[in-house]
Amino acid sequence: MDFNLFKRSVPENIKIVAVSKTKPVEKIKQIYDLGHKDFGENKVQEMVRKHQELPDDINWHLIGKLQRNKVKYIAPFIHLIHSVDSEKLLSQINKEAEKNNRIINVLLQIKISNDPLKTGFNFSELDNMFSSFLFLKYKFVKVLGFMGMGSVDYSKNEEEFKKISNYFKEINQIYDLKYLSLGMSNDYKLAIKYDSNMIRIGSLIFGSRN
Repeated sequence: MDFNLFKRSVPENIKIVAVSKTKPVEKIKQIYDLGHKDFGENKVQEMVRKHQELPDDINWHLIGKLQRNKVKYIAPFIHLIHSVDSEKLLSQINKEAEKNNRIINVLLQIKISNDPLKTGFNFSELDNMFSSFLFLKYKFVKVLGFMGMGSVDYSKNEEEFKKISNYFKEINQIYDLKYLSLGMSNDYKLAIKYDSNMIRIGSLIFGSRN
C-alpha cells in the first residue's frame, strides 16, 4: 500500500509506528523521505545498526522483548520503549538513562492475552504500582502509557482491547498518560475503536515479510 494513502486513512490523532524489523535501510529511508520519522524494531542489535546508518532525527521505538543486559546499547538514543514488562527492567532502564543523563520514555506492557509466549504486567500488579506512585522513584524514566498485544486468535481481540482500554481510562484519572499502543496491520481498526492512539504497522507499509 502507498504509505501516504494509508496515513490519510488513519485519524490524525493516531501515531503510526512503521515496523521496520528485518527491512533494509533503503526501504526505511524511502518512508523517511516521505516525512515519516517513527520506526519500530524488535531486536536491539538490528536497531543499533540502523540507527548508525540512518538520519539522526529518526524516532526509534523498541517494540520487542528487551533483555536487561541490552538496555545500555539503546539508552543513548531510544525514543520510546514499548515493551517494559517487569519492574526489574524498569529499574535497569532508569539506571542506564541516568548514566546517559537523559529521561527515557517507556510504555508498560500489559499481558492481555493468555498466550504463554507473551509477557507483561497483570492488572493487579499495575494497581499496586500506580496506587503507591512507585514510578516517582525512577527519576530518569517517564511512563507515557500502556502497550498490549492481542491473541493470535483474533476472535478474542475485541474483549482484550476493551479491557485494556477501560484500564487506560481508569488510570488516566490519577496519572496523566499519553499513549495506548494497541493494534498492528491485521487489527489496527479494532484497536482504534478501543481508543488506541498508537498503532504498530509493518506489512501494510513495507509489504509482507519473507
